[in-house]
Amino acid sequence: MSTSADHARAVEPDDAREPWPQGISRRPSMRISDVLRALRPEFPGVSHSKLRFLEEQGLIEPVRGTSGYRQYSASDVERLRFVLVEQRDRYLPLKVIKDRLADLDAGTATAHPGPRLASTDESGEAATRFTRDSLISTTGASAELVESLVAAGVLKPSPAGYFETWSADVVVIAGSLAEYGIEARHLRSLRTAAERHVGLVHQVSAPWRGQQSGSSRAHAESVATEVGELLTRLHTTWVREGVADLTSS
Repeated sequence: MSTSADHARAVEPDDAREPWPQGISRRPSMRISDVLRALRPEFPGVSHSKLRFLEEQGLIEPVRGTSGYRQYSASDVERLRFVLVEQRDRYLPLKVIKDRLADLDAGTATAHPGPRLASTDESGEAATRFTRDSLISTTGASAELVESLVAAGVLKPSPAGYFETWSADVVVIAGSLAEYGIEARHLRSLRTAAERHVGLVHQVSAPWRGQQSGSSRAHAESVATEVGELLTRLHTTWVREGVADLTSS
């Protein structure tokens, strides 16, 4: 004779699917400061308000502890990293990213990205700035190249003399261009064009930045990121179009 428990087991799915990413701890053991420390080496601009905004949009669901504070798991960090990569590298809006996560959870996604746990450096701090010497050491560039980029206004140190993380990319790319005779002074117009693009992003995101709530500021950050990446993509498309015309003529 079957019991109600037997019936429940009969109708329950045999393979209740674990949400993506599988095999990563879901134990809520991290505070929001721990999450930021784990993500900032790869995403220097991520902030408290950004994480809360992503939570409000249903992209992440941290656990509330007995004290009311948010607690995150290693799995939560991976989902956050997925969202940030999709925004930065694929220019996708949050609604599309949310749908992609749903497909991953359901096992219907055509591609299954493997998790790559974010980490900090040996000191436990995110390495987000360079001194002039460490920038030269990290990139392998000559001191003359770095000096020429600074003199041309292409590379801009902070008032304290530090260079932000993306300065390393500027130096490496400028070094490669120098092999073709493109000097720092030739790159100034590109820097000026980029600053004009930033001005356009500033105009678009201004209505949300002017509001006081953390959610509005996070929304402004999200809009600025998406619009900025779309402008970058458009610029890249035009350059590729022009190069194609040159090579086909």
